[in-house]
Amino acid sequence: MITTFRGKKITGILSVLPENEYDFDEETAHFADIQTRRLKRIMGFGKRRSAKADTTTGDLCHYAMQYLLDNNLIQVEEVGAIIVSGLTPDYFIPHNSNILHGEFGFAKDVVCIDIPQGCCGFMIGLMEAAMLLEHISGKKVLVFTADVLNRKNYEDKIYAPSFGGDACSVTVVENKVEASDIFYSIHNDGTGREALIMHAGGWRMPRSAKTSIPVDTGEGDKKPYDALWMNGSMVFNFMQKEVPPMVDELLDYAGVTKDDIDVFLCHQPNKFMLQKLAQRMKVPFEKMPMNIVGTFGNSSGSTIPVNIAYNYGERMKSEQVKCCMAAFGSGLTWAGAVMELGNLDFCEMVTSNL
Repeated sequence: MITTFRGKKITGILSVLPENEYDFDEETAHFADIQTRRLKRIMGFGKRRSAKADTTTGDLCHYAMQYLLDNNLIQVEEVGAIIVSGLTPDYFIPHNSNILHGEFGFAKDVVCIDIPQGCCGFMIGLMEAAMLLEHISGKKVLVFTADVLNRKNYEDKIYAPSFGGDACSVTVVENKVEASDIFYSIHNDGTGREALIMHAGGWRMPRSAKTSIPVDTGEGDKKPYDALWMNGSMVFNFMQKEVPPMVDELLDYAGVTKDDIDVFLCHQPNKFMLQKLAQRMKVPFEKMPMNIVGTFGNSSGSTIPVNIAYNYGERMKSEQVKCCMAAFGSGLTWAGAVMELGNLDFCEMVTSNL
């Protein structure tokens, strides 16, 4: 699907990072070898943030919502919809959006939606917000992206330090007549669904003592069915094959060129993939920030809003830039948007004690 959303604008972004910080060198010191050092250099692994063992997605969302209220960045009565996107819900039932609704006393006509999405969670949340705003007059939509993927104790010695990063973000989207158009594109290919898969935990394979036992993945390592299995080469090839033409199509649809784009805000799985993506797209590295995954880890659907808050926080409050966003991951799903981003009411990053 490729379409245009008119009269919609992002007016605020808040990112929340846990205070617990882990360093790749320290985490891998007990088995450091040439391969480990090579991974750090090529992939850009550095530090990552991890929530405490008993912290949930709902806790991070609650913290973010309370921060917005305490700092008068939003009022409860202004909200018309709550969207929570992520892969680590507090419960199967009830949903995190409904939990937030009850915790903060939102009106009964506020729409609550949970979206089980990974790396494209932010982009799909924006799409859902834009569609809801066609039917919500004078209200704002809150798009939360949050995950605590580090809660799992993975047997894979490389997995945790090289992938996980917990985070939460909340993005405010509202109707603005004067807002410039948002050009949006989304694609899916379910035939590649097993490239990123967590076998156990749903009704097809409930978690048990058996699913926690490491088994051969066929990729030269062992993982339990409880863990996230990733076919790295398949994901890389998918990204290289599908994302650049999507961006080209989107830019053409928007009537702009790559030279017209001030910044390319892409999901950040690792530095290697971003560099290869920039090269394939013929985009200068300086136009595509790559420092989030090495500073905070891969926080799945939150990497784009974390990128915005961390690299452009102050600038976004006083300036406006033309940006191209792109995300890609589980599903397989890839999505992008071209928009004017800036002159926000707020754009902040805070650290929580969760």
